[in-house]
Amino acid sequence: MADNSKREKVYHVFQEISGSYDKANERISLGLEKRWKKELVQEVSAKTAQGDSVLDVCCGTGDIAIALAKSCSAVRVVGIDFSPAMLEAAEKKSGRLANISWQIGDAMHLPFADNTFAAACISFGLRNTASYLDVLQEMRRVVRPGGWVYCLDSFVPDSPWIRPFYAVYFRGIMPVLGGGFRHRKEYVWLWQSTKAFLRKKELLDLFGKAGLVERTLKSHMFGACVLHKGRKPISG
Repeated sequence: MADNSKREKVYHVFQEISGSYDKANERISLGLEKRWKKELVQEVSAKTAQGDSVLDVCCGTGDIAIALAKSCSAVRVVGIDFSPAMLEAAEKKSGRLANISWQIGDAMHLPFADNTFAAACISFGLRNTASYLDVLQEMRRVVRPGGWVYCLDSFVPDSPWIRPFYAVYFRGIMPVLGGGFRHRKEYVWLWQSTKAFLRKKELLDLFGKAGLVERTLKSHMFGACVLHKGRKPISG
């Protein structure tokens, strides 16, 4: 799929499912998504201090950005996404939080100056972008030297024993459980994007290619969800 074609497809998918996205994700992850996102928020919060700014890329309906703003009241949080419908949902959820802002933008061309943020994260969004490397390089660019880049995303499990069960669930059950009959095809696409995504070690290597050091990963649920992180070098 050409870059523009993928972008248009993803835009359509998230515009369509924005209203039911949160509840659907909870159903299809069997409630585990909240735990994984909480871990990401704790990781990012531990790397920030009073007066810092944090960027949530492909923020969707704002779960991560809102949780960060609540847990770090002295930190400024910016959520960016290219779907107006998802950002509208995020704004409604954030209410009167004073330390959070929302912006429409492209993850491959972030509208921020170099070295702006203490940390940047992306959750369940990288696999839906047209160029994984471009996104990671942009996140590295806008993070200050010594700052951290995080990615939480879905993967096809490593184990050949687990993969068949995973495929049956995500190909056959998940689209109906997540989208019902109305949005089934949109959730089929989310399965397809996961299947076409990198393996977890390939993404760790891509973090290195993007210029990040001290790279680590942590797997959940047999590798179906993985948190990657890497640090922007202090010099060089």
